[in-house]
Amino acid sequence: MPRTTFDDLAAFIAVARARSFTRAAAQLGVSQSALSQAVRGLEARLGVRLLSRTTRSVSATEASERLLATVAPRLEEVEAELGAIAELRDQPRGTIRITATEHAANSVLWPRLGDFMRTYPDVRVELILDNGLSDIAADRYDMGVRLGDLVAQDMVAVRIGPDVRFAVVGSPAYLAGKPHPRTPQELTGHRCINLYLPTYGGLYAWEFRKGKRELNIRVDGQFVANDSDQMVTAALAGMGLAFVPENMILPHVERGDLVPLLEDWCPVFPGYHLYYPSRRHSSRAMTLLIETLRYSGKPPADRSARRARP
Repeated sequence: MPRTTFDDLAAFIAVARARSFTRAAAQLGVSQSALSQAVRGLEARLGVRLLSRTTRSVSATEASERLLATVAPRLEEVEAELGAIAELRDQPRGTIRITATEHAANSVLWPRLGDFMRTYPDVRVELILDNGLSDIAADRYDMGVRLGDLVAQDMVAVRIGPDVRFAVVGSPAYLAGKPHPRTPQELTGHRCINLYLPTYGGLYAWEFRKGKRELNIRVDGQFVANDSDQMVTAALAGMGLAFVPENMILPHVERGDLVPLLEDWCPVFPGYHLYYPSRRHSSRAMTLLIETLRYSGKPPADRSARRARP
């Protein structure tokens, strides 16, 4: 059998994981026709069909699943080692792909990313904003950012920000003539702005803690968003109550545009962590970025949350 190249294997892995030639071509920066040709050539050399194609979808065969499980991790290790050797030069270089929520990007990444990129001009940073808790291995990200305990145990996690307190807020216009909720249960009598997280199971249940009491409250309302910034905008417009990170709404509270509620029930959650697969070799560029983003402050004494938020 003719020798199979790394490029052909990488092409197959990208398509199999994305289940789409279009998305895989965009990720790799190649044409769909070149990708299709590479996969067909690999199938011809192996003598088996790896991908079942229709006009609308691409699905993996049994042979494909086996190849993904055995070859893909080894290929990633080889690519990482080759990248590490290439970086033995004086100036770090390469591309780092990061997925994060918009709140994480604005609150903990951007304040330090600018200085990092100015210091290391040959390092390219691709920041993809996504609230869906992406699988960084399947989507070929180098790193992800999540709040505390949402990081899987098989990942290396580095704390990059302080703990995050959440707050329930509503506009004076919405609250006019309505009783302020005194307990989380009373939220069911209010119009609330829901957060949609498909990989978290749908609509997020608001979580509260007071002393040893913990409550998860399913709320209802007219507006649903998949981003905290949109929830704040909706709250300012009087569309209901929102449950969002406190640092997003402090300026609005100080101006009187939003009113904080249930303050004695609002918990503090573990802060943002940068994470990546434990088996992955960190490139020099990644190591430098980790040290740039590493949080040096001490966590607050209040460690009320057992589970972290998306």
